[in-house]
Amino acid sequence: MKGKNYKIVSFYSFFPFKENLIIDLKNKLLEIENENDLSGLLIFAGEGINGTICAEKNVIDIVINLLNKYADNRNLNMKENFSKKKVFKKLKIKIKKEIVTMGVSGINPSENNGTYIDSSDWNKLIKNQSTIVIDTRNHYEVSIGTFHNSINPNTRSFTEFPKWVDDHLDTHLENKESTNIAMFCTGGIRCEKATSFLKKKGYKNIYHLKGGILQYLDDIPKEKSLFEGECYVFDKRVALDQELEKGSYSICHACGMPVSIQDQERKEYRKGIQCHFCIDQFSDDDRKRFEERQKQIDRLKVENHKVYKD
Repeated sequence: MKGKNYKIVSFYSFFPFKENLIIDLKNKLLEIENENDLSGLLIFAGEGINGTICAEKNVIDIVINLLNKYADNRNLNMKENFSKKKVFKKLKIKIKKEIVTMGVSGINPSENNGTYIDSSDWNKLIKNQSTIVIDTRNHYEVSIGTFHNSINPNTRSFTEFPKWVDDHLDTHLENKESTNIAMFCTGGIRCEKATSFLKKKGYKNIYHLKGGILQYLDDIPKEKSLFEGECYVFDKRVALDQELEKGSYSICHACGMPVSIQDQERKEYRKGIQCHFCIDQFSDDDRKRFEERQKQIDRLKVENHKVYKD
């Protein structure tokens, strides 16, 4: 069997998306999936679209052309990558209230957001003494890689970010009128929404990294990069290194936390059963279930390997 070369495209766009068009687009995409090897995760809402898809190039082209029609050719903030393996099991399409859940009403990034900063200007901005840099991602994402000297709000989900702003942001600002607030995330969607939230609250001098970390790593040579570590991604690759290749992390299938090669060498680690993050979170019965699940996964891998060899 010859391996495929999969194209992986992440994208998002904030725009008014009517409910009848959302349903229409979902049905068309499911038709494409039915006839092609298309996988990924897509989120549609009244505020726009957000997602990552994985397929061969010709299928990706069909999907992107379709998305462009429904987004009325607005900027999809696309980032492309390639893999020899599928990074999703199947295509999931979710219809939600928000394409990235903040849980605050009245936020409209399509009409009011901060200033985009391209990768080429990002280093200069975050080196500025009058700039504070905020990582708008979750704590487990920050733990495996972030920009030098950035602030970690230590949130478990993006819905906790507004409370962190209310409780802590002002303590980081020497001068509310003149301090630059620079924010970033994986692909740009969370930091864009965060800038809209801050503008609504009256903050000034707000910037966000256009295309997020993924675009920055694609644009900036490793020797000039101020990003340290790896970038967490929400697919089977878990994390990408500075060259946007699959990094050194895997997922603990018990708790979902990213674990490094070093973490896997710790005495607490048992593949598919527990890691040092979750050793006290589960009962012995839970771990027995996890162990049985891991045995089934291992058996399937052996069977699939035999089929592949044949």
